[in-house]
Amino acid sequence: MARIRIDMPENYLFSTEIPIRISDINYGGHLGHDSVLSLIHEARVRFLKLYHYTELDIEGAGLVMSDNAIVYKAESFYGDSIQVDIALGDFNKYGCDIYYLLTNKKTAVEIAHAKTGVVFFDYEARKIRPIPEQFRTQVLKITG
Repeated sequence: MARIRIDMPENYLFSTEIPIRISDINYGGHLGHDSVLSLIHEARVRFLKLYHYTELDIEGAGLVMSDNAIVYKAESFYGDSIQVDIALGDFNKYGCDIYYLLTNKKTAVEIAHAKTGVVFFDYEARKIRPIPEQFRTQVLKITG
């Protein structure tokens, strides 16, 4: 069976710490796969807030998730504190990929690698639109 592989970037733009809640734990006693998606969503919202954006308003455009992938590296448990590092890459006319590195803050063990593809969206017209130039310029200035 072919395995998903995510080529993680070397440099990250943003880092945040998120505690694992009891509701994030599945019947196997560890962090559930569905909760990983929720954790990266929370991290993305925090990242955007740093630039005074929301998922519905980035220079007048919203975001729509086009795809996502998660590669699990290790277990995480209730009470762990997860550091989520974010980078952006693979820009095209309408969107980009957002990369997430999830690491146990205490042990430095990598928990997961994740990627979400996003496109910019005009919710009023109900269609995709180009990346807002100010956002692209601001992010590329930081990423180099």
